Amino acid sequence: MSNDHELAGLYPHLGGTPADPAAMTEALLESVRQKAADSVQVKQRFFADHGPRIVAAAQLLAACYRGGGRIYTMGNGGSSCDAAHLAVEFQHPITAGRPALPAVNLSQDMAMITAVGNDLGFQHVYTRQVAAYVDRHDCLVGISTSGNSENLLAAFAAAKQRSAMTLGLAGGDGGRMATSPHVDCCLVVPTDSIHRVQETHVTLYHILWDLTHTLLADDRGPGREAP
Repeated sequence: MSNDHELAGLYPHLGGTPADPAAMTEALLESVRQKAADSVQVKQRFFADHGPRIVAAAQLLAACYRGGGRIYTMGNGGSSCDAAHLAVEFQHPITAGRPALPAVNLSQDMAMITAVGNDLGFQHVYTRQVAAYVDRHDCLVGISTSGNSENLLAAFAAAKQRSAMTLGLAGGDGGRMATSPHVDCCLVVPTDSIHRVQETHVTLYHILWDLTHTLLADDRGPGREAP
């Protein structure tokens, strides 16, 4: 009975008297409104408060490409999907006049990840790839909702040993990523909601993509956009 009572408290729609359908629909609609409003408010606060740091992050990415380097991205779980998305944005720009730029998602090689995870431990799955690919002209971008992912922190340290640039996207209080000496720039979405962090990260890396291309277009000068 105790377990049933606890479940009913967490999920009232699963037991007891069936809810009135109209009342349930209205409650769900109100939930939609509240979550959408919260998502907008979190984004607005973040971008209002962190504009200069976002520009600095875009300048970091542009410097990487100016030096002939490439971006390497990494993350875990949903953030690995964001790492893949970010890499695709640079490789396959959908805006006319924006050239394809080299970007590699380190989360995509499951054979490598499972091999290293099995032999050395999951905290090393990105350090081995950093050792194989990353050099001083490159930028390593790590995405984490908590900022405490051990494998990302280890990879940032490995990248700094190779004199690469590093950029972190985190949430909450930024975790260890925000204070790591191995992260050149860390952009932190200050909310405890993982969903709001991830939603803001998507908007953030789309803006970073756009700003980076704008900076590189300025380097090329007027009339020199890529075909």
